[in-house]
Amino acid sequence: AGLAADVERGARAQEEGAAAGLEAAAHKMDQSVAIQETLSAEETCLATVQGILATEEGMESRLLSLIESHGKSMLCLYTHRRMAITAEDVCLDRVLLIQEGFAVEEVPPENNLQIPGSDVTVQVTSGGASLLVRLPFGSHTQTFLREVRRRCSPGKKDATAADPEQSAAGEVTGAPRLKTANKMVPSSSVPASGPTQGLSTRPCGLRDTLVKSLLKQKESSYTHLQNFRFFVGTYNVNGQSPRGSLRPWLSQDGEPPDIYCVGFQELDLSKEAFFFNDTPKEEEWFKAVTESLHPGAKYAKGNKGGVAIRFQFHNSTVCVVNAHLAAHPEEYERRNQEVRDICARMQFHPLEPGCPLLAIKEHDVVLWLGDLNYRLEEQDMERVKKLIQTQDFQALHQHDQLKIQREAKLVFEGFQEGEISFQPTYKYNPGSDDWDDSAECRVPAWCDRILWSGKTVSLLSYQSHMALKNSDHKPVSAIFDVGVKVVDKKSYCKAFEGIVRSLDKMENASIPSVTLSKREFLFKDVKYLQLQVESFTISNGPVPCQFEFISKPNEDAYCKPWLIAKPSKGFLMPDSEVVIALELCVNKSTATALNSGEEKLEDILVLHLDRGKDYFLSVSGNYLPSCFGCPIQTLCYMKEPIREMLPEAIRELTLMPLLTDDAFWEEKPLDVPKELWMMVDLLCRSACHQEGLFQQPGLRPEFEQIRDWLDTGTLDVLGPVASNHSVAEALLLFLESLPEPVVCYKSYRSSLECANSYEMSSQVRQALREGQD
Repeated sequence: AGLAADVERGARAQEEGAAAGLEAAAHKMDQSVAIQETLSAEETCLATVQGILATEEGMESRLLSLIESHGKSMLCLYTHRRMAITAEDVCLDRVLLIQEGFAVEEVPPENNLQIPGSDVTVQVTSGGASLLVRLPFGSHTQTFLREVRRRCSPGKKDATAADPEQSAAGEVTGAPRLKTANKMVPSSSVPASGPTQGLSTRPCGLRDTLVKSLLKQKESSYTHLQNFRFFVGTYNVNGQSPRGSLRPWLSQDGEPPDIYCVGFQELDLSKEAFFFNDTPKEEEWFKAVTESLHPGAKYAKGNKGGVAIRFQFHNSTVCVVNAHLAAHPEEYERRNQEVRDICARMQFHPLEPGCPLLAIKEHDVVLWLGDLNYRLEEQDMERVKKLIQTQDFQALHQHDQLKIQREAKLVFEGFQEGEISFQPTYKYNPGSDDWDDSAECRVPAWCDRILWSGKTVSLLSYQSHMALKNSDHKPVSAIFDVGVKVVDKKSYCKAFEGIVRSLDKMENASIPSVTLSKREFLFKDVKYLQLQVESFTISNGPVPCQFEFISKPNEDAYCKPWLIAKPSKGFLMPDSEVVIALELCVNKSTATALNSGEEKLEDILVLHLDRGKDYFLSVSGNYLPSCFGCPIQTLCYMKEPIREMLPEAIRELTLMPLLTDDAFWEEKPLDVPKELWMMVDLLCRSACHQEGLFQQPGLRPEFEQIRDWLDTGTLDVLGPVASNHSVAEALLLFLESLPEPVVCYKSYRSSLECANSYEMSSQVRQALREGQD
């Protein structure tokens, strides 16, 4: 799913001093890797930062890289299409040699008011070239600029701005080799206006953290709410290319919005798009969106290829989620689970290092859009069409699955949705407004929805757009007025100065000290892939402190691989508390050693206070052995369920060599582990014609039931299981957990080499059966 968020309307937003942050990626990646791929072996990319370059055409994103080549340092600017992952994503724009005359100076904000947490604007001058670049606030930017300034030294020639083609021709010696895969328009130099000052590096530490925390508490004293118009739209395009203008959807109001948030689903249904995660249709739809934006304003545009973005607008944080959930009427529980999974797994890296990850709901405003695929509960097609014809949408909406699930507080708790006064958006015959008349004959439903959470959000309109006909869905839009926290500079300065004065009085404060509600933790009867959580509270004293779990001597991590602390580090205000969750989960990487008894559920955690003492926490528990994580040869020797065997027997069987003579054990081993046979047998008997087998995930409660049957049951077959998909997933998890695969590592290469010969393959198979090399 492609997600386009067109942020910060140009003229008006600039006049009001909008500070849209650059932090808008679900997973922040080191883009230096992509730059390094474009360089030769003698060239090194030392650091890369993403910034916004002022050009004659407007504000454009650039990657700034510090590169060393043949003993020379240079600042290189790259255009890029998206988050730069590989060399194909970047294109060299210009090169500035770091020589005499090269300078990087910070441009102070208006009225010289420094606002901690705001982006940094710098002016790069070299010879006759002058660039104005806005960089994200944070230690990464400060480190990058510090490294650039370190390489500025007198006695060298002036650096000049180099066109990439001239660089390749040799006019700027030592420039990185030109990459021509992506043809992008280079930017032009824009001189900075106003005075400049020497670049200052802001120290990051406890005091800065405390200032930010206190400023956050006093935020209401220096901000006021100002409404901005948000357009939110969703469209399942069914793999079609755009045909005609999108203005009936994107520009139907007279007043242009300040921000566009547009999400698509099923942009490209081809297998190439699935495997290569790229598609030419992304550019087609992005161009169609760009050409259909409201003509009453200019917009700076950005495109994200993930399921969510976040950005900071003035002093408010906004998260936009684009989701395409499971299809089919009966799968509403799976859709609920997918929403919960997105909320639990989607986390954002903040700009500041050391800060905890941000979840979706930890934003001032969350806008959730997409093809959510909720249908109408058991409705007759003709009755539905009759209610639609009479426009009795309220009566029809009573049977909407999303409404029913939300009212039962089973999904989207804390979110709101506007009143639905438009006809269902699915399913139509493509190219028309006629309902689906295919063999499937889908019952109409409101699949395409927009929800929101946030105290300052007001819905102005919520509608579908029947004019667009090239998909089997109709696009949907919502217009919001969103109250955004705008900083009053004078009030902010007053609050900031007050905080600094109060902190000055704390310089002689005592060493921080905390109280732990619990120091010993016992996890009972831990099972494979079953999460257990124990919590405790850290209560701080009168001194602010930073805490972190640290590794013990000669150990790489602060805890064993089956354990994690959330959060593992943080900051505490005076007399405040934080709850720490210790999460224990045994997976494929740890199960084998725990089954054999080589490892035990025992660990000591060290909680360290900055400028304070260390606290020690004891963690212990007992693990219930499982067939998951056992070697396949071990399971062949187990005639009884693993839970009924003595620990010594399990250990002896688990640690025996892979190729062992049958005389090693009293009884002849099974040809196939009984656990593997039971799962395969059940699938052969009941799931041979199951649609989507091994592609659709199973349900977690059913997997746990299957695991317990395999580990404790005495029957030759599994008990009743509601879903074949759960058995299939359990089989995949079982095979994945094997420490040695079915075709052992020793025979793997020879098996591959013989794959094209039936005769040789038969020999390898016979050798595997006989336990020979």
